[in-house]
Amino acid sequence: MSEAPVIAIDGPSGSGKGAVASVIAERTGFGLLDSGALYRALGIAAHRAGTDLTDPREVGLLANSLTIEFGLHGPDSVALNGEDISREIRTDLGSLMASRVGAIAAARAALHDRQLAMRQQPGLIADGRDMGTVVFPDAVLKIFLTASVEERAQRRYKQLIAKGIGAILPDLLRDLQERDERDSQRPVSPLKPAEDAIVLDTTDLTLDEVIDRVWELTVERLPALA
Repeated sequence: MSEAPVIAIDGPSGSGKGAVASVIAERTGFGLLDSGALYRALGIAAHRAGTDLTDPREVGLLANSLTIEFGLHGPDSVALNGEDISREIRTDLGSLMASRVGAIAAARAALHDRQLAMRQQPGLIADGRDMGTVVFPDAVLKIFLTASVEERAQRRYKQLIAKGIGAILPDLLRDLQERDERDSQRPVSPLKPAEDAIVLDTTDLTLDEVIDRVWELTVERLPALA
């Protein structure tokens, strides 16, 4: 049996990739990989444990020791060793720690096999920052979503407020700018489009418009889904 097809949706924080990936996964019936949630969970675990992030071995050991589960406490939940941390990983601390551990080669290596294991029939929608460049370089479709940092900050602000999480827009803007720089400049799996990715600037598009465009591309590559 040939390997299950993968659609990789990459992009910076606030570009809409998570929301788009969720809808496309539902329409296709494919599995959904939220790789960012894995790194956020690891980041929270490292913060709680006081892990020395300058010690790759310590980070790798921690990453390999964790049980991270999706859907254990509800459809969009993320559990760390059985505990629901769905809200905690979406805080500013969750974003910061995800970015920090994501720059550590040992952490990425430890989570790599977990991500590959999610590639099962009938297919997988993989949402992240290096899905098309590193984890699934043979993805049948690679999409890189982007938007201005100002627009992404606005989206993040509205998302947090809607979930009842306090947020300050100027702080979010600064944090996104800093994260963009860290993610794009890191030596391991930097944030960038794959050479064969289709880049979509979503700054002036509604979520529905982005979903429609990604769905069109999906059906073009996988006509059987039409």
